[in-house]
Amino acid sequence: MATNPAMLDKFGLSLALVMGALVLYADWTAQRVLFFPIFLVFLIASVGVTKYGYSKKREMGLYEHERSWENVLANGLVPVIVALASPIIGWGAYVGAVAAVTSDKFASELGVLGGQPRSLLTWQLAKRGESGCISAFGTLMSLDGGLLIGVIAFALMPSITPWKMIGIGLIGFAGSFADSIAGVLEERGIGTKATTNIICSAVGALLGWAFLTS
Repeated sequence: MATNPAMLDKFGLSLALVMGALVLYADWTAQRVLFFPIFLVFLIASVGVTKYGYSKKREMGLYEHERSWENVLANGLVPVIVALASPIIGWGAYVGAVAAVTSDKFASELGVLGGQPRSLLTWQLAKRGESGCISAFGTLMSLDGGLLIGVIAFALMPSITPWKMIGIGLIGFAGSFADSIAGVLEERGIGTKATTNIICSAVGALLGWAFLTS
């Protein structure tokens, strides 16, 4: 029986620890408890959805058994930057960015397990796991990922209303959808998975800064 390998290689794990420390520092300097718990929820949820359906993903050739520092950097660069900039730009950009990368993670890791994806460019049926494609099930999972961050933020920050909680979920979905649009270009050799991940988190950060920060 094949074993289920580690999620991060040593360089990826080291970078994740550094990023976690920077996010914790951003919380500490702002004298609040918000950014780091959300960061932990993202990490734990990412591991969970990646491992879920491991055997089926492995059969389809879609299981990424080990993530490198490039993957960690692509997902975490924007959240860390806006976390450190939060004394100037507020908390919304960070929450929006993490909601976006969580939505994208749910869509990509759980979406491949159900439904038939279609290309955003041609609306033709596509292979599971292909960039630039969406499915009904993947869309639902994307919304779930964003709402997870919304629920955690709602529980941690009294100023976040139920409507803002839902808004966080929608912002996460918008970032994930932007990732899928960028994926159309990726499939044609323009950009990489890393650039689509950065676009995803950047869109989430911009929307979060515009609509969440009081």
